[in-house]
Amino acid sequence: MAQLKYKMIPEGMLNGKLVPLNIVLIDLKDVKACGLEPKQAFDLVASTIDGPAGLNIIDLDACSTTSDGVVVKGAIMRMAASDRGRINKDFGYLEMKPLGYYGDEEIAQEPHLKVWKEVYPGTELYMGPDFTKKIIPVHNVVITGRASNNNSATEMMNIVTMEEILLPVLGQISILKGENVLMGRTGEVISVGIGMVVPEWYARIIPKRQYRCGDTAHGSGEYAKTLKKDIPIICGTKATLAKNTITALECGLVPGRTIGGSPAVLTIAKYLHKEIAYDNITERAYEELASVGLTKEWMETELPLLTPEEIIARADELIPGCEDYKEYKADEIAQTRYVEC
Repeated sequence: MAQLKYKMIPEGMLNGKLVPLNIVLIDLKDVKACGLEPKQAFDLVASTIDGPAGLNIIDLDACSTTSDGVVVKGAIMRMAASDRGRINKDFGYLEMKPLGYYGDEEIAQEPHLKVWKEVYPGTELYMGPDFTKKIIPVHNVVITGRASNNNSATEMMNIVTMEEILLPVLGQISILKGENVLMGRTGEVISVGIGMVVPEWYARIIPKRQYRCGDTAHGSGEYAKTLKKDIPIICGTKATLAKNTITALECGLVPGRTIGGSPAVLTIAKYLHKEIAYDNITERAYEELASVGLTKEWMETELPLLTPEEIIARADELIPGCEDYKEYKADEIAQTRYVEC
């Protein structure tokens, strides 16, 4: 009988950090190989897990974006939450909207997607769900029992204990590809960085293009660095982040104008001596950046010119973000499991 393969990060302690619920990542290719629809695959895996779980299906051949607008290869295309082996039929499942139809008009309004068109032509594109069809208002979240899978499957919570974990998309993709990941605390820099969003109509976190590049969705000054500071995080390595960010910058994207001005993006741009739209960054965004050391004086300081290869090789040293972290092989973080289908 055929078996569905999936990756699971069990609930419990890891690197001194709490994984507050079971985390399941499934490759779309494995779902198709079993002749299943995504919802059937979720139901099948969920039936084997008694505790709370967040479940994601990822298409490694599609594209998505990070919160600051970096286009990446790999996309979460379905999300679910389960508890006691079940998925709530009303609130436990969501589909990300396929955006392959995006053309020149949409790209003009979401210019960071130029990378998708130029570097990954012919691929599907997913960010968040169709917000006109989901039941739960405001948040792109699914909930079943104790399990919450939020922000289009990049932040999960045990609703009873109120413990959270952040799961940026590059980390999830890296686990399915068998690449190394980081496990640590989110820290102040990423807490600020995830607020430096780009305008996206079907965004993972904030839809309807509510904020322009150069602004912050947080708008909370010094407090922004504390919002997610102590929450555990599993993310891609800094080298992986650097590779994807460099691709965006080499395509001509400008931090603060056509891509988000997060600390990581700004730092890499400065080492590449790329243009940065300083005048387009709002004062409230500057205030949040300054709270983690990226002051206006830092912006005006010229950093040594480095090649992309040098930045990638020295990424841990050069790129700020993530605290008290350790680098793991994918199979040290996630167990490979199978269920008969």
